[in-house]
Amino acid sequence: MMYPKKATAVSTAVIASALALGASSALADDFPSQPLTMVIGFGAGGSTDIQGRVLANVLEDELGQPVNVVNQPGAGMGVALTRLANSSDEGYTFLYGPSSPLTFAPLALETDYELDDFRYVAGVSLAQAGFVTGEDRPFGDSWEELVEYARDNPGVSYATQTAQDRLIIEYIAEQEGLDLRIVPTEGGSGMAPLILSGDVDFAYSGGTHSGYADSGEMPVLLSLAADRLVAFPDAPTLVEAGYDITPGDILMAVLPQDVPDERAERLAEAMQAATQDERFIEVTEERLLLPVNYMDEEELTDTLNEQRDAFAALIEEMGGVEE
Repeated sequence: MMYPKKATAVSTAVIASALALGASSALADDFPSQPLTMVIGFGAGGSTDIQGRVLANVLEDELGQPVNVVNQPGAGMGVALTRLANSSDEGYTFLYGPSSPLTFAPLALETDYELDDFRYVAGVSLAQAGFVTGEDRPFGDSWEELVEYARDNPGVSYATQTAQDRLIIEYIAEQEGLDLRIVPTEGGSGMAPLILSGDVDFAYSGGTHSGYADSGEMPVLLSLAADRLVAFPDAPTLVEAGYDITPGDILMAVLPQDVPDERAERLAEAMQAATQDERFIEVTEERLLLPVNYMDEEELTDTLNEQRDAFAALIEEMGGVEE
């Protein structure tokens, strides 16, 4: 016996399903079909902004859509991350910036986001932070000699910029038995005059020292990156100096956690292509003196989780973070 109506219903269902799958694939293939927004959580003119704007130009060519840069400074990238966490545009808004506001800040401060609220599409560059000093110091430009000098001269001054660098220097001071005088500063523009004038002995620098690579006015004592700094290869890393910490920032693209895989993968492909583009290489390696270094989502996410766990252990060991 034949059941034509039932057969027709089944056939209709199969066709509808196939059409739905086709439409879904078409949507994925069409991404992006409108302009994207790159959010930078710092003001215009800084190193992240300079690099990010060149990256946006390269991504426009790779994605075939405008990539508009929006600066949203505040709370050490926290304002921008809060905005991103609440974004529902499925991949058309992403953030470009360093990793420590995600691996460290939620552990030390009250934030409206956690590391697990996002997906980390790709890393493209590594920050080059370090401990720096000035010319004609009694300990020269040697970290070992600085430590010896500080042991013999309590009150050696250190200029801090962030809760993270202060935690690290306090950990080192405890390990080495140093009594340091901590001098709070606001950013590289606040730190540089203190170092250049000799008003402080040494300081944290997130990248300001790169501008003095040729003049030698701001030698690096210790690299805070995973490897030695590109422009200051003689300065040892924290690990090489005997401290089991690797806090190095990674410059990366971040999306909300619920962005579809196809869209995240499309952005990742464009980010990887950017690391091979001469425009991005020039601004990163020649102007900002940062290494170009591509990390895919899996490697990047694993690295960020490891850094977060290491910071959590350090904060616990030190009994918290100083306000």
